[in-house]
Amino acid sequence: MQPFRLRAAALLWALLSSATAWAAPAQATIDNETHATACAEEDNVSLNLSGKAIRRFRVEALPPAYLDTIEQDRTAPDFSGCNFDGGTHPTDPRYGFKERRAVLHDGPRWQIVGITLPSFWRPERVPIRVDGRPDRGFHMIQVFAKTAAKPLEALVMYPADGYWRIKPLPAPRFGDGVYGSSFVMGPVEQAGRPMARIASIAIETKPLVFKLRFANGGEAKVEVREISEARTTLDVAMKPGRGHGPRFAVLRSMYVAPDNADMSEVAWRATPDAAEARKPLPEIRTLDAADVRFGRSIPSRHNTSAPDIRFGGFAAGPR
Repeated sequence: MQPFRLRAAALLWALLSSATAWAAPAQATIDNETHATACAEEDNVSLNLSGKAIRRFRVEALPPAYLDTIEQDRTAPDFSGCNFDGGTHPTDPRYGFKERRAVLHDGPRWQIVGITLPSFWRPERVPIRVDGRPDRGFHMIQVFAKTAAKPLEALVMYPADGYWRIKPLPAPRFGDGVYGSSFVMGPVEQAGRPMARIASIAIETKPLVFKLRFANGGEAKVEVREISEARTTLDVAMKPGRGHGPRFAVLRSMYVAPDNADMSEVAWRATPDAAEARKPLPEIRTLDAADVRFGRSIPSRHNTSAPDIRFGGFAAGPR
């Protein structure tokens, strides 16, 4: 019995050590690669999040601080300062597809819909499984939360380039609500814009979890923890693959001016107990944070009700 007890004790110690390692809080480094633009329809904001051995984190979409002060949302596109003729703002590559819409899951809490667009900037056709049922070739995976009134979209992810957009459930006066900033998670690379190459996606609905396998052999588990009027929350755990450096996410957004932006300032805490610091986006170069919120303090004339996006809960894990 003695060898068995020793093995059991060793196993228990390994499990405790692993849990402790995963619980170790960490700081992320945020680097600002934003460039100036006059176009309110261009994602000119790029904020890189990186950290040595960061393997777990949380992403939340939160209502902007001023939400209760506005009655009318402004969501119409604004191309007044844009030039999409192939000059200073060159158009993306265009690959053609057969347009399609498929309901992939329709349960008591969620409806999940796959959309194939007639054209997209990436050629990939990523395999998808929803509760074990296979499909492929969708450019958008939409998640609708079943509410008393009607299903409301709260999450959309893009399999072919790895982008995500999330938002809380809108207050009734805002109809379906609106997205603002987006983000990429995983082994991010540059291909005209930041993107992540996803090899396959498995979605489970009880609970709602996205399991991603990346082209470099890495993996990510994205658990949808909450969808409500207060927030939409994702808990992310990553396993790095070949050539995965310290960058684990990029926030993408639009900024023309403080009152014409999907995000215009950065608020952060250097440690969980530190006082919050806040600066306008143009003043940000590099900072280290235990949590960071990309948002707005004054109403924007573009996507007025769009949420702030907060990253936090950074934890280091085994390489």
